[in-house]
Amino acid sequence: MKNEVPQSRYWCFGLLAAGGLAWDLISKAWVFEVLGYPYRRSDWHWGCRLLWGEFSINLTTWFNQGALFGIGQGFGWLFASLSIVAAIGIVYWLFVRGEARSWWLTVTLSLILAGAMGNLYDRLYLHGCVDPVSGAPLEGVRDFFECKIPLIRYRWPFEFSLIERYDWPVFNFADMYLVTGAIMLTLYSLFAPQPQASMGRHSPESGVAKPAHVEQLSIVTPSAVSSSRLSA
Repeated sequence: MKNEVPQSRYWCFGLLAAGGLAWDLISKAWVFEVLGYPYRRSDWHWGCRLLWGEFSINLTTWFNQGALFGIGQGFGWLFASLSIVAAIGIVYWLFVRGEARSWWLTVTLSLILAGAMGNLYDRLYLHGCVDPVSGAPLEGVRDFFECKIPLIRYRWPFEFSLIERYDWPVFNFADMYLVTGAIMLTLYSLFAPQPQASMGRHSPESGVAKPAHVEQLSIVTPSAVSSSRLSA
């Protein structure tokens, strides 16, 4: 069958997606349990000099009510809906359309699905976190990686400046899966070999492709045979 998917792709996709989702949820639960919430920072941190500035990382509990890296605050319901649509689309594209025959796409979309489902779990308030003082529900995605990085700031039209320590938005493992999957998908669209056009021509009457060498055969008639004998 044209869209038949090897059994190994099902295993690869399922294990990566389930394993990534499990690791994301376990890491969130552990960090928030150990540090408490909201806005609790770990004593542990690590840093080093990097390029023209400094890189540092520590753990901070944070509830993000937007999308990736804090974009679109207050639209969690919209991003939850998009996550569900994306999950359905990924499964359809891989296993109904047969795109899972590509190892690269299988790994790429399994990471994207794990990231989308990890953040969807939190957006549906399945973590059940409440404010320890007021008891109010703390809705949003649980993030805990806090980084400072060197960055180049751009201002219109041609102004650039170097920032030694930029406060990168707090993120989690699910965000890392989504970014990695997006990069891999971009590379695939840029460098994956395109399918070659089928050889031969199509008959306008039947729509069936005919090999080129068939059209080049000449039709031999009795009169043509007689003429060749006379000329001989």
